Amino acid sequence: MPGEALGAEPEPGGGVVRFARSSLRVRVAAGGAVFCGWDGAAPEPSYALAGACPEADERAVLEPDTDGGWRVVSERVLVTVSRRGAVEVRTPGGVVLRRDLPPRWWEPVGAGGPAGAGGPAGAGGAVGAVGTVDAGRPADAGRPTALEGAAGPGGPPGGRWVQRSEVAADARFFGLGGRASGPRLRDGAYRLWNTDPGGAFGPGDDPLYITMPVQLVVADAGTHLVFHDNSWDGRVTLWEGEEGAGSGHDRPGRCEVRMDGGPVRSWVLVGTPARVLHGWAALTGAPALPPAWALGPQHARWGFGSEREVRRVAAGYRERDLPLSAVHLDIDHYRGHRVFSVDRERFPDLPGLAADLREQGVRLVSIVDPAVKAEPGLAVYDEGAAAGAFVKDAQGREVRGEVWPGESVFPDFTDPQVRSWWGGLYTERLAQGFAGFWHDMNEPVSFAPFGDPSLPRSARHALEGRGGDHREAHNVYGLSMARAGYEGLRRLRPRERPFLFSRSGWAGMQRYGGTWSGDVATGWPGLRASLALVLGLGLCGVPYSGPDVGGFTGSPSPELYLRWFQLGAYLPLFRTHSAITAGRREPWEFGPEVLEHARAALRERMRLLPYFVTLAHLAHRTGAPYVRPVWWRSPEDRALRDCEDAFLLGDSLLVAPVLEPDADRRAVRLPRGRWYDAATGRAHEGPGQVLLDAPLSRIPVLVRAGSVVPVASGGTGQVELEVWPPAPGRTGGGVLITDPEPGTGTAEVVRFTTKWRDGSVVVGQEGLPEPAYPVRLRGVPDAFPDAVVPGI
Repeated sequence: MPGEALGAEPEPGGGVVRFARSSLRVRVAAGGAVFCGWDGAAPEPSYALAGACPEADERAVLEPDTDGGWRVVSERVLVTVSRRGAVEVRTPGGVVLRRDLPPRWWEPVGAGGPAGAGGPAGAGGAVGAVGTVDAGRPADAGRPTALEGAAGPGGPPGGRWVQRSEVAADARFFGLGGRASGPRLRDGAYRLWNTDPGGAFGPGDDPLYITMPVQLVVADAGTHLVFHDNSWDGRVTLWEGEEGAGSGHDRPGRCEVRMDGGPVRSWVLVGTPARVLHGWAALTGAPALPPAWALGPQHARWGFGSEREVRRVAAGYRERDLPLSAVHLDIDHYRGHRVFSVDRERFPDLPGLAADLREQGVRLVSIVDPAVKAEPGLAVYDEGAAAGAFVKDAQGREVRGEVWPGESVFPDFTDPQVRSWWGGLYTERLAQGFAGFWHDMNEPVSFAPFGDPSLPRSARHALEGRGGDHREAHNVYGLSMARAGYEGLRRLRPRERPFLFSRSGWAGMQRYGGTWSGDVATGWPGLRASLALVLGLGLCGVPYSGPDVGGFTGSPSPELYLRWFQLGAYLPLFRTHSAITAGRREPWEFGPEVLEHARAALRERMRLLPYFVTLAHLAHRTGAPYVRPVWWRSPEDRALRDCEDAFLLGDSLLVAPVLEPDADRRAVRLPRGRWYDAATGRAHEGPGQVLLDAPLSRIPVLVRAGSVVPVASGGTGQVELEVWPPAPGRTGGGVLITDPEPGTGTAEVVRFTTKWRDGSVVVGQEGLPEPAYPVRLRGVPDAFPDAVVPGI
């Protein structure tokens, strides 16, 4: 443990507190983010941070605190450090948001080096634990069970550590990447190791493809995000608190982070949810802006089999008047599953297919796997081998695994030169006519596992020149592959926004694109998990995501397919997809009634496209996810914190999907304020719960009073403003961000206001005497059919 505080030296933004056996650097950044690094751990190098580390807040002051401790005082946050190393993050008024107990490092007694030097023992990385967990509670934090301070100065990689924390008794935990059981994280352990669950997954499966040591904690006292910047294998254990537990005293919520190595360093951001996610985007990078077409409906299948089948499916959409923006080709279009190749027998003219689809407004998207078939004579393998681009073992030999093409090697994307080489390979994909890319199998996966369905932990990686092994590189492998693809596409097509989404990733992956659910199992639990994943990832800073509509496996019933389809129509990535052994996913395969209702969902998605484009730009500018929990603007509402079956789409829409069979009505919990049923126009007052009709033809959608929602007018595609009156005595508004042509100019931001005046709704546009777009009033009683007056 750190021991007693001996003194401190001020630095810009805070300072370094010296302890008997350790040191702690505390720095408050100009934006209010708090960095804590033990034993010399600095903010950089980091795979999560975007660009340079944020500048320190020059006004933050380090000063002595009571009891021999220290504190850093700043405008937005107060940080106190006790004389034994406990760190409290407080509001400027002194309310405690988080208390981190002193960390512990350890190694087996008698070992010659850090415990992690030989690799973690056990899948969970929980060996050498300090204390035990008894009856669901952490053991006494003061009870040592191994040699203390073993990590030594600098916290050398391989030295295991544990840190426990306390939060408010009423706090709720969210985040930790893509968790199927979320979005709210209950009591339990969550592993930090990107994992392909194999075949398919449901709500009970953990971990999945994207794990991040990122928690969003919501409590009455405020919201904060904590990020442990460490990519090693680890485990986060959570215990929710209890108010009035034991003789009327609150029991705080608790968190324990155990890591198998790497630095003990973290960032904490405090404020409203919107402020926290804005700060997180400033720290780790703005979410990549997808091209507008990527916000439309997309169709994928593993097993299209041929160019003829792709044309047949695209024609099926067109003939049935079903909007379609993109078709995705899976690994079966490759020659023997070899990446960056084409099976010329089944796809004799991919460029011609892509051109024909483009004329119909449909783009072609290609899967890209990292594994390269270890086949001399194969150009990609020969080039990579000559450049030393593939991951090697300690003896300098290529590490080989078994993936779809057979025996394969794996590019080391933690090497900048390898990323540059790999990015150049997308030239072949662009020449084939592909407009977008989805990265798969990049946890990375090997079917012949080395004790784990991935690479051996002893495999060597460049790690940007620092050198290291797979224990540190595993979780950032997918992130680094996404970077290679994104940067390569930016070089190859500088005037076009890359469209890229990745199955695996880590903190900061939003800089390069989005993600999707992976192989979610077909079934009602899989439908519920789909929403949990999108909400949880959004709160970790990844706003663009969506599930395999209909599930990856099996054959959904017509009702399940339709309810999944209706949910997907309101998520950022709206894509049907399935396995080669699963049933079809085209809407017409489920009967005429489902086809009719699916057509309505597709048309509603296209009608809302200007709103989705606006949300994409807002996510890029502010970090706010498109899909937000219902407590987003009311985190103090405890009932909303526990609501997991509905979501906000932007600020204006509340979407309540049907997540169980045979339901034609469902209860919907409303945030405070007035909400209009989008189907009936009826007004409901929140906070509270209402029971709404949910016929097979639609799911409940409500609109916040006062909203101005930009939509595409029927048939023309031109933007019009859908205005929902504010409540009496209230005002409202909205924003429209128009998408510029590729490579030209910047997006235009247009702001609108709404208010009542003399019995009419007045709609104003910033900078103009009246709105420049057509206005359509919704939700007004029949007594006021013309109660809209344009003008400020």
